[in-house]
Amino acid sequence: MPDLSAHLPALSATSWLLVVIGAIIVGFSKTAMPGGGTVAAGAFALAMPAKESTAALLLLLILGDMTALWVYRREPDWRTLVRLLPSAMIGVIIGVFFFAAVDDTTVRVTIGVILLALVVLTLGRRLQAARRAKAGTAPTTPEPGSHRGPAATAQGISYGLMGGFTTMVANAAGPVMSLYLLMMRMPVMTFLGTSAWFFAVINLFKMPFSAGLGLFSAETLLMDLLLAPVVLLSAYAGTKVARRISQSVFDKLVLGLTILASVGLLIP
Repeated sequence: MPDLSAHLPALSATSWLLVVIGAIIVGFSKTAMPGGGTVAAGAFALAMPAKESTAALLLLLILGDMTALWVYRREPDWRTLVRLLPSAMIGVIIGVFFFAAVDDTTVRVTIGVILLALVVLTLGRRLQAARRAKAGTAPTTPEPGSHRGPAATAQGISYGLMGGFTTMVANAAGPVMSLYLLMMRMPVMTFLGTSAWFFAVINLFKMPFSAGLGLFSAETLLMDLLLAPVVLLSAYAGTKVARRISQSVFDKLVLGLTILASVGLLIP
C-alpha cells in the first residue's frame, strides 16, 4: 500500500491534534452551535500557515454546510438571504484583494484581531441587553415584518459586507451572521435554515477565488479527506446533543476558546 503520510502536510503532533479538534468543531458548529466555527478557524490557523489554513478549513466547512442543509429541511427566510448575499459576495471579493496584497503573518494577525473583535462585539451586545433587562427597559419582541424597510436593508448590507470579508479572510463570519439573525428575531428553525443556506452559497462562492490564489494543495486535499469522517460524525453527534447542552454554558465555552485561539494567533 502507498505511504499516505508522505503526501500529508508536515505537521507536528500538536498541530494534528489542533486540526482534528477543529474538524470536530466544524461539524458541531453546523448542526448544534452556530458561530462556533471561529474556534475551528483559530485552531487551524495555529496548526498551519495562515493562508493555507483558510483553504483547508473551507473544504471542511462546505462539507458541514451540506450536512446542515440535509439536517434542517425548513424553509429559510428568503428575503433575508436576498438582502445579505449580494453584499456578502462583494465582501468576499474585497477579502480576495486583501489576501493577494498581504503576507502570511499579516493574515495570521488579522484572523486573531477579527476573532477578538467578534468576541468583544458579542459580549458588548449581551452586556447591553442584560443592563436593559435589569433596568426594566428591555425591548419587547417585535412583530413579524418589523425588521423591514431602508434601515433593515442598510443593516443587511453592512452585516453582509462584514460577513463576506471575515469569511474570506478568516472563515469567521459565524458570529457576524448569528448577531444579525438574532437581531431579526427569527424562530429557531428559520434561523438555522437561513444560516445553512447563507454559508452553503457563500462558501461555494469562495472556492474559485481560493483556488485562484493558489491556496489549495494535494497535501491539503488529502488531509481534508482524512478529516471528512470526523466532520460528519461530529455533525451527527451535534444533532443528538444540541438540545441537551445548556446554551449559557456553551456560549461561555465558545467565547472562552475563541479568546484563547485569538491570543495565540497574536503572539509571535
